[in-house]
Amino acid sequence: MELKDIVIQFIDTDYYDLTPINDGLINTTYLLEDKSQGRKFILQKINNHVFKEPEVIINNHLLINDLLRSNNYQFQIIEPIPSLTNNLLVKDTDGQPWRLLSFVENSVTFLTAPSLQTAFEAAKTFSYFLATINTEKLPAIEDPLPNFLNFEKRIEDYKNALRDAAPHLKENAKAEIEITNRFLSLPDQWIEMEKSNHIPKRIIHADVKISNILFDQQYHPLAVIDLDTIMISTILYDFGTMIQSYTNTTNEDDGKARNNFNPEMYKAVKKGFLFYLQEKLTPEECDSLDYAAQVAIYIQELRFLTDYLNGSTYYSTKYPEHNLDRTKNQLELLKGLRAYLGAGGLECLSV
Repeated sequence: MELKDIVIQFIDTDYYDLTPINDGLINTTYLLEDKSQGRKFILQKINNHVFKEPEVIINNHLLINDLLRSNNYQFQIIEPIPSLTNNLLVKDTDGQPWRLLSFVENSVTFLTAPSLQTAFEAAKTFSYFLATINTEKLPAIEDPLPNFLNFEKRIEDYKNALRDAAPHLKENAKAEIEITNRFLSLPDQWIEMEKSNHIPKRIIHADVKISNILFDQQYHPLAVIDLDTIMISTILYDFGTMIQSYTNTTNEDDGKARNNFNPEMYKAVKKGFLFYLQEKLTPEECDSLDYAAQVAIYIQELRFLTDYLNGSTYYSTKYPEHNLDRTKNQLELLKGLRAYLGAGGLECLSV
């Protein structure tokens, strides 16, 4: 099916422009401009190899929007736009699902935080978003990515990959494997807290990178976007992945990075994250934030290394050692964070 066959299911005109947006890693995204009406939209093909039940992410999106509106949310809300036959999902001839979303005019995004202030504003915006949707009674949010936050399974997947990896891959990653194995117990406390219900279940965004906030031209936040990963889990994950994303001074592909952890960025992000959430979090959650940041970085490193040992079948790669370089980068980031927190243990890291 050609793109025009998808477009005409949403807008009743042939007078439009379609421009690819290439920032995303999962879905295929276009800016759609209906020139007959002077309106713009986001047209997106949902990757149903990742999101096996696309109806779940649509339903979750609608539930979150209802929560935002009912709690007088002050930022713009991204709305799913129905097709001309009143469907929020349409499928092409290959069975791939497509959707249309509202577009925020005069907005910009960042792949990395351009300043401490912008990082603080981004974390503060996510704090407000999470505080708004986490009311006393959780709605019927379904899990769009089963086992995504199952850290026991992540560790088991790594062990299986290590057992079955080609000898040359294990040799290439010998130093990284040694360090990873030394810290295999790092997520244990997290796993135990969840099993024993010492930390509450909350609605989380689960993809809190700075590129999922739209800013205006003066770098003021306008909207939180990409609600596909909305799920029920621990809010510690959102804080941890925010630190994993924001505090890295280098591209995560840089395997030669040294001293890539920015402690001032850590302080700014933590301050922003707690801005609206501090009164909502339990003492256990507040006390676990620094630990959560370490676990989030470690789990990301573990995922990169697992994929490398599996022959790089999950993450998109541009060269054979790409995932190994990503692994090295995350280990350097973890080293810097642990040194900052006084945890140590990675001082001898030399990879």
